[in-house]
Amino acid sequence: MNPILQLQQVTGGYQRKRPVIHELTFDVFPGEMVGLIGLNGAGKSTTIQHILGLLEPMEGRISVNQQTLEDAPEAYRMACGYVPETPQVYEDLTLWEHFELTAMAYQLERKQFELRANELLAEFMLEEKRDLFPRQLSKGMRQKLMLMTAFLVQPKLYIIDEPFVGLDPIGMRSLLERMVATKRTGAGILMSSHVLATIERYCDRFIILHHGRILAQGSLQDIRTQLNQPSASLDDLFFELTTGDSQ
Repeated sequence: MNPILQLQQVTGGYQRKRPVIHELTFDVFPGEMVGLIGLNGAGKSTTIQHILGLLEPMEGRISVNQQTLEDAPEAYRMACGYVPETPQVYEDLTLWEHFELTAMAYQLERKQFELRANELLAEFMLEEKRDLFPRQLSKGMRQKLMLMTAFLVQPKLYIIDEPFVGLDPIGMRSLLERMVATKRTGAGILMSSHVLATIERYCDRFIILHHGRILAQGSLQDIRTQLNQPSASLDDLFFELTTGDSQ
């Protein structure tokens, strides 16, 4: 099985003489959720920006569905859905108009778009908010809008950055259930989060970044074996790797 997302020896950042991430190599396969975790400043957001094509790698290669952004820019972008940590909205568009804009960008048929949009509004309990503008929505509702626009287009790869910020318990549960269902369709999910107890339960594999380098990656059991801690939680393993002698 080919990976949906593949990073090969990727080094990059904002200044060529001062890279932020160093020789990152990892994959995301169809039907799996991978947790990207690290302390603040570890390089998570920089890694995501490189995957999205907002930054160009100094070295290495990034591919989505076996295609690079340089070789197939439209196909690459159409295969990705992104949920930012901070909601990025258009203040003069209603919630429903955000859906319509997203559907046009991803070339969704009208009937398919309306079916998916109404389903998402019901799932995230925002049916009565569809004609409101972002300024009329709470932070949590704006975050739900970002999530819904990503799920609306059903891409092959979801890149989700700190999705739980601002969500109420029902919103968190809806999101987690939706991600589980999405995995079953064969999509891949790369999720960055500090809520380790939650992603321990839901992610299939983990990538632990520290100072822009991968300290460990694999399943929870793989990392437990690496550190010789057969019953440790993800939180304990993360603490050991980022503060202990193993860094």
